[in-house]
Amino acid sequence: GKERHFRVMVLEDGKVEQKQETEIIGREKGKLFPTDIGILVNEFLTEHFDTVMDYGFTARIEQEFDEIAAGSRERVKVIDEFYKPFHTDIEKTMEEAERVTGERDLGVDPKSGKKVIARMGRYGPMVQLGASDDEEKPRYAKLVGEVNLATVTLEQALKLLSLPRTLGEYREDEVVIGRGRFGPYVRNKDKFYSIPKEEDPMTVTMERAIEIIVAKEEADAKKHIKSFEEEDIQVLNGRWGPYIKQGRKNYKIPKDKDPAALTLEECVEIIKTPKPVRKTRKKKA
Repeated sequence: GKERHFRVMVLEDGKVEQKQETEIIGREKGKLFPTDIGILVNEFLTEHFDTVMDYGFTARIEQEFDEIAAGSRERVKVIDEFYKPFHTDIEKTMEEAERVTGERDLGVDPKSGKKVIARMGRYGPMVQLGASDDEEKPRYAKLVGEVNLATVTLEQALKLLSLPRTLGEYREDEVVIGRGRFGPYVRNKDKFYSIPKEEDPMTVTMERAIEIIVAKEEADAKKHIKSFEEEDIQVLNGRWGPYIKQGRKNYKIPKDKDPAALTLEECVEIIKTPKPVRKTRKKKA
């Protein structure tokens, strides 16, 4: 399971005190804890399929199954009694139900004066600055770390929405820190460089951003041996040694061949008569 910490304001004896609470989500030692999407799905099913979600319904169905097994009830009739009203509920829900987003109004951004909300988006829980009908396109940020839809605050949302941020210029182009679908990144000259998971993108400096760019480019340079662009063929250095790559497929280079001296014709021949690249699996402890 994963812990999420959030602050709670409590009014006691006429005084407001701030406390920190902990919520666990995910899985831990066989125990299940609700995630944002799990909570929304449960609320949706409870609202539109309250009969099916009722514990009494489950108990009754189990009893009917026992009666079918004993031969005192007819299987087709029992299924028919359940399925017809259930199918009607599904059709009604598809026609009338609105998409559940778990939207929460967090407040107003003091800089822009625009409303900030938290809601479920296409790629998971997120915060949004501005409305879809505004002249300026709304800004979005994915919820990360220890915040979720139910507990995220305006302060946390504004911190997430502060990305992308521009640090300065490197190689006559902006250095931008952002967060995408696959995590935080540094952008320079229309190329993206992943920021290590253990680093906070909000504290990455210009010096560190350049280090990330240079390290990635040096690693790519070491990986690349030669290319034949007309055939979409690359000769690369991999974890298990040099190999040929064409499209998404990899081909092992024979030991008697020098990867750096390979010609296009030799690469094509290896591709036509490939030896399968051996895949290793981690041994279970």
